[in-house]
Amino acid sequence: MKKDLLTLRDLSADDFEALFARSFDLKGRHGAGIPDLMLQGRTLGLVFDKASTRTRVSFEAAMIQLGGTPLFLSAKDTQLARNEPIADTARVLSRYLNALVVRTYSQGLLEELAAAASVPVINGLTDLYHPCQVLSDLMTILEKKGKLNGLKLVWVGDGNNVAHSWLNASAILGLHLVLACPEGYYPKEEILEPAKKDTSGNIIVLSDPKQAVCDADVIYTDVWTSMGQESESDLRKKIFRPYQVNQALVDLAKDDVIVMHCLPAHKGDEISADVFEGPRSVVWDQAENKLHMHKAVLERFVARQ
Repeated sequence: MKKDLLTLRDLSADDFEALFARSFDLKGRHGAGIPDLMLQGRTLGLVFDKASTRTRVSFEAAMIQLGGTPLFLSAKDTQLARNEPIADTARVLSRYLNALVVRTYSQGLLEELAAAASVPVINGLTDLYHPCQVLSDLMTILEKKGKLNGLKLVWVGDGNNVAHSWLNASAILGLHLVLACPEGYYPKEEILEPAKKDTSGNIIVLSDPKQAVCDADVIYTDVWTSMGQESESDLRKKIFRPYQVNQALVDLAKDDVIVMHCLPAHKGDEISADVFEGPRSVVWDQAENKLHMHKAVLERFVARQ
């Protein structure tokens, strides 16, 4: 039976552990020049509605390095742009491809496509979730800290799709997650409240970023204005200015805190240039680890087909 990855709630704690172990193994083999070709003869379709650098390139490179073939499809160049029903597109693509990575606006559209597809569908980002991003972020924290349990992870900024995936991950893994967001920009209640219930108090939402980052092991930020919100940019810059991750904020955390950003970054807005380029920043390792985690995801979801 095919398995989809639409949100991190589709994974068990054992699934997380297996993906972490395999991603580190694949990273080590890649660094040693050892080829892994377990997806030879398989084809991955990437159906993208939204612009992408890291997600697209890392999935394409991962598929190639595993011996398979990626096929990029901009949604505007398909019959989706001419209102072909989602279900019809899904059923046709399932006859040609072994799996789909979809990057789009609507989580509902993604779920409709996955329901009609007979091959695995992987969420490459929607307005609601970004599961593969957080999987590679967790890999990076494990790489830098050696553990997840006992760490204080602090999200600073908008309660957006990446924050929602952090909530899902925390609910499954029992992480201590603190979110510092302006009032009115908290994560969605229907995602936040079940996660808080599942972690028995390990998830806290505050409006004071200075209080939030006290004794933090990890500080994570993201853009203040996500794709599709461009008309709100000027207003958001005013509201989020006190939430910039700068050196004064980082100094309130632990001495060995790491600073993360899923990129692209607007230096001088959500993160200061000195912190972004500074010794606490792990953004480049974080970006690289998308390749290795995506290999692990593809192997787990595609190889079984």
